[in-house]
Amino acid sequence: MRIIIMDDDQALRYTLSEIFTFAGWEPIAYPNGREGVQGFLSHGADIILVDYHMPEMDGLETVRFIRKQDPHIPILVLTVDERQKIADRFLDAGATDFALKPVKAPDLIARVQLHMRLLDMTKVVQAAPKLQEEVFVTKGISKATLSYIEGFLSDCHKPATVEEIAKELSLAVPTVYRYLTYLVQNGKVQSIPSYQKIGRPKNRYCWI
Repeated sequence: MRIIIMDDDQALRYTLSEIFTFAGWEPIAYPNGREGVQGFLSHGADIILVDYHMPEMDGLETVRFIRKQDPHIPILVLTVDERQKIADRFLDAGATDFALKPVKAPDLIARVQLHMRLLDMTKVVQAAPKLQEEVFVTKGISKATLSYIEGFLSDCHKPATVEEIAKELSLAVPTVYRYLTYLVQNGKVQSIPSYQKIGRPKNRYCWI
């Protein structure tokens, strides 16, 4: 499996390359989005990691460009910024998920493996003669990831927080929150305030 890494931090590029090589994959690292896009167009890839802040071509512009070229390939955004409004901008642009810095090897490997499985699910659906569907339900909501989250919630025996769901599914918290909001708006999931002894109530989510 070929993984393209785009990040202007040389030390992180080296670390990520070592992690992916250890996992048995083929990493190719680029210092900015422009070179990374050129590498993708020339050599292709199975999954892409894109840094948020990069020279030449920033992460958001890079994600938009790649998604126009390939509607399927998983794109993970490398960032320290967990704000939902930033996550929503990337998801609207076509990002698949997030890998938060500082990167932890087991979490990153599990996340890459997950998104490759989800991509395989998408390809099976696309290949079926009577199931020619769009990859995305709506902007920023992919069918494969949505089905994955729906399956977990429908099998879950008790309401769970965003953080608990994200941990169980090896997805980033901003990604899970985006999908839960969509499911609540469409009447498939219920949001239940859970009052804590200290601080604001934390919502828990359950399948209706």
